[in-house]
Amino acid sequence: MTPFMNQDFLLKTETARKLYHEHAETMPIIDYHCHINPQEIYEDKRYDSITQVWLGGDHYKWRAMRSCGVPEYYITGDATPAEKFQKWAESMPNLIGNPLYHWTHLELQRYFGITEPLNGDNAMEIYEKCNAILHQPDMSVRGIIRKSGVKLICTTDDPVDDLHWHELLAADPTAPAVVLPAFRPDKAMRADKPTFPAYVAQLEKVVGFPINTMEDMRRALVNRIAYFNDHNCRVSDHALDYCFCVEATEEQLNDIFARAKSGKGITWDEQLAYHTALLIAVGKEYCRLNWVNQLHFACLRDNSTKMFAKLGPDTGFDCINDQPNAAGLAKLLGKLEAEDALTKTILYSLNPSDNGVIGTIIGCFQTDSPIPGKIQQGSAWWFNDHKPGMEAQMVSLMSLGAMGAFNGMLTDSRSFLSYTRHEYFRRILCNLFGQLVEDGEYPADMKTLGRMVENISYYNTLHYFRFDELIK
Repeated sequence: MTPFMNQDFLLKTETARKLYHEHAETMPIIDYHCHINPQEIYEDKRYDSITQVWLGGDHYKWRAMRSCGVPEYYITGDATPAEKFQKWAESMPNLIGNPLYHWTHLELQRYFGITEPLNGDNAMEIYEKCNAILHQPDMSVRGIIRKSGVKLICTTDDPVDDLHWHELLAADPTAPAVVLPAFRPDKAMRADKPTFPAYVAQLEKVVGFPINTMEDMRRALVNRIAYFNDHNCRVSDHALDYCFCVEATEEQLNDIFARAKSGKGITWDEQLAYHTALLIAVGKEYCRLNWVNQLHFACLRDNSTKMFAKLGPDTGFDCINDQPNAAGLAKLLGKLEAEDALTKTILYSLNPSDNGVIGTIIGCFQTDSPIPGKIQQGSAWWFNDHKPGMEAQMVSLMSLGAMGAFNGMLTDSRSFLSYTRHEYFRRILCNLFGQLVEDGEYPADMKTLGRMVENISYYNTLHYFRFDELIK
C-alpha cells in the first residue's frame, strides 16, 4: 500500500519521481491569473484563523460543504470561525477523489507541518495548531508568498481601478514578488446588464470625457489600456458565456450602445454584436503592446436565483455551459486575425468536451510569433482542475499540439495558500511524462524531459508574457 500523500504522492514510476524531485519541485512559481487582493499583499495581512484564510470567499469549499448537507449558517452565515472549520473538517472524509481533499492536505503539510488526515474528530486540535502557526512572523501574506517560491503575481483588475496598491508595491523594495495588474473589462463589455449605465458613468469619470458613441467607448478602453500598460500590465482577461462572432455596422452599434446606456435594454444578438466589436477594438491594442489575451468561456453563472439574490455572484452557484463553441471560436479568432487584432492568446473552456475543439483550432492560428505556441490552450480550469481533468487536458494537448510549448498552471484563486496547486499540477505532469517513458512511447532522455518539465513549470510562462523583463 502506498502511504497517504507522501513525498512521492501521484508519482507512480521512477522516471516520474526523478522528473519531479530533480526538476519540477525546485522551479519558482509565476501565478499569472488569480483573484487575490493586492492591498492585502502591500499591507502584509495577517489571518486571525485558518477559517479566515481557507473558507472566507472560497466557493469551491462552499459547494462541497453544501453537497455534504452543511447548513448555510456554517458556510456563509454567522457561525463562529471554529464552528465553520469543524463543519469543513466533518465534510472532508466525504470528499474522496475531490481535488479539495488533496489541496487541503497539501496545504496542511506544506504550511503547517500536519500530515494526519483532517476529519471531524481532530478538527479542533488541527484548528488550534494552524491558528498558532498563522501567528508566527513568517506566516503573514508576504511570508506565505516567499515561503511558496512565488516570483510574480497577476491580479484581476477592472478598467476603472486606479491601481493604487500596485503602484505602492512597485515602489516597495521589500515586496515579496512582482505584482502586476491584469486588464479585465467584462463590465464594459456587458451592455445587456442592468448595471451597465452606472458603469459607463463611472468609466466617464475615470477617463475624463463623455461616452456617447461606440467610438467613445473604444477610445475609453484604449485610454485605460494605456494606463494599465504604464503599470507594467502584460495580460488581459475576458469572460464569455460561450464563443461568438456577430458583426454589425457602426450605425447599428451606436444605436445598441445608446439604448444600453439609457437603460432601455438590448437583445442578446445585439449584445453579441457589441461585444464582438469591442473584442476587436481592444485586441488591436493588445497586439500593438504585445500583451497576452486570455479568453475564459463556457460558464453558466448564478443559476440559483434565490441564492444569487441572497449572496451575490461567485458564491458557488455556477456550472458548465454546454453551448457549442467550435464555430464561434474559429470565426472570432479568424476575425481578430483579419483585423490585425489577434495577439498571443490563451483559451480556457469550462467544458472538458472542448479540449479537442481548442486543440485543433489553436493549430489554425500559430503564425507570426517568435515564441512557440502563440495561441495556447490554458490549463484545466475551475471544474476541471482535478487529477482526471488535468490529465485529460494535457493528454489532449499532447495529442493535438506541442506540449513542450505549454504555459502550465495558475491558481485562479482567492487564497494565498493555493500555491500548492502548482505542486499538484507538476506532480501530475511528471507522472504523465514518466508513464510515456515507462511504456516506451518516449525515450528516457532525461536531459530533454527535465528541460521540458522546467519550461512548462516556469520558463515558458516567463518568456511568453515577457516577465523576464521584470523578474530580477
